[in-house]
Amino acid sequence: MISQYIYDFDLSALPMVETDVLVIGSGIAGLFTAIKASEQHRVLMITKKSLLESNTRYAQGGIAAVIAEDDSPAYHLQDTLVAGAGLCRSEAVEVLVNEGPDGVRELIRLGTLFDLENGELALTQEGAHSHRRILHANGDATGYEIVRALAVEVHEHPGIDVWDEHFVVDLITDQGECIGALILKEDGSKVFVKAKATVLCSGGAGQLYRYTTNPDVATADGVAMAYRAGAIVRDMEFIQFHPTSLCYPGAPRFLVSEAVRGEGAYLRNVKGERFMEKYHPQLELAPRDIVARAIVSEMELTNSTFVYLDITHEQPEMVKHRFPTIYETCMRYGLDMTADWIPVAPAAHYMMGGVKTDLSGESSIPRLFACGEVSSTGVHGANRLASNSLSEAIVFGRRIVERIHSLPSLNGSIGRDVKSLSKDKKEININNTEEQKIAKPVSERRLRLQKMMVRQVGLRRNGKNLQQAMDKLQQELSFFDQKLTQREELEYANLLTCAWLVTSGALHREESRGAHYREDFPARDDAMWQKHSLQQREQAIVEEWMS
Repeated sequence: MISQYIYDFDLSALPMVETDVLVIGSGIAGLFTAIKASEQHRVLMITKKSLLESNTRYAQGGIAAVIAEDDSPAYHLQDTLVAGAGLCRSEAVEVLVNEGPDGVRELIRLGTLFDLENGELALTQEGAHSHRRILHANGDATGYEIVRALAVEVHEHPGIDVWDEHFVVDLITDQGECIGALILKEDGSKVFVKAKATVLCSGGAGQLYRYTTNPDVATADGVAMAYRAGAIVRDMEFIQFHPTSLCYPGAPRFLVSEAVRGEGAYLRNVKGERFMEKYHPQLELAPRDIVARAIVSEMELTNSTFVYLDITHEQPEMVKHRFPTIYETCMRYGLDMTADWIPVAPAAHYMMGGVKTDLSGESSIPRLFACGEVSSTGVHGANRLASNSLSEAIVFGRRIVERIHSLPSLNGSIGRDVKSLSKDKKEININNTEEQKIAKPVSERRLRLQKMMVRQVGLRRNGKNLQQAMDKLQQELSFFDQKLTQREELEYANLLTCAWLVTSGALHREESRGAHYREDFPARDDAMWQKHSLQQREQAIVEEWMS
């Protein structure tokens, strides 16, 4: 059983720090929200590593916004709804497409240097977009440029404090509200941060899978903490696998942006044959889930572990200029994009589900907000449209701050009587040989979990495999019976929680839709399943029909 708190504490016995707004995470969602909140509030930002280490940093393709004269919010809306496969919340998408351009202009005001062509913002097209509306920076380093610019602003702002190398263990609730969080400091000590508003911007869950484009910090912390605190999480079965990550001996699963296909690259199987015409009329520009499954099918048909991405027919100078990061990374491993076909395979990339929020970014727990990949605003539905995620973060980050402005202050005495209920847990001593014989090392548990998720809860699923995964996860939940004290143990506990949420949601949804594909239920079934799956601690999965 997963209890609310996984760490022993007594708030009255802990040091306390008070702030107006607690921001957890330092990607685009955390940085932008902190900057906007600091205009009227004191802000404390917590990051597991540093301001520059997040999923945003590795985002290549760009940020989607209606800029071109021949484009319109209506086109962007339609593209998003189609990609979302019937599960997008239309009101949330309308917010995104109409407020996104202003958000981009604010990023520019804050110092982000997007690429220009002839003095105008350069725009490209990506899969499932009907128009060129993707802004990019330094060719294929958009995320890094955005984080760079926002981090400079955060560092220089007197109203924002940043705690690097700190780990958020649990969200603290009292009288039905979130009142802050329990923080594990770098030296191992604990502190209670009390806040008028807490904003989860902790990113996704890529480390659930053995092969992922996400950095090591993407361990599902925010979703797991919110779920333990009693927040509703939604649509966790929808995990997007990026079709094209570098698959080459000695190289990491480096993301090869969808924009490469947007600029004309072909997909070829190991026989050299183009194959996307067998799977979708949009060929290489089909939605990501379709492209990813097509690649897996071709890998199976040709008994291979990869396919090729071929952009050798385009001008070498264009390739080098447009994709300098990808080009240089491939060259590091002896692959020349301008002359060689690049071996690629799908890898876990993005979590469409997350903490359910309203249009102001507030969760089902008052004073607890979620922004970015950790949230489920309703924008992405069953399958995220490429480059909508960065737009979503700035649009809803601004809305969250507007809502926080109207919150009353916390009562000064709130929280001092809160205690955890985990006193009966046995402490793990990872340095004790006898204990290691009883409890497998966390690194071994984590690798085993990642491999299981790839094989049984991956790109293609079926009821038998999902049930086997659930049985294994139920056994592994005994991990929570021990006292968890080390950061790697806490991260694993969060991954385990999220794995259970994803697997149970996938087993429950007996259809195929968007990024969720069931071999035993291959058809999309709107009559039975055009609805969300909601999960809340100590409750069975409930369903919410689309309005």
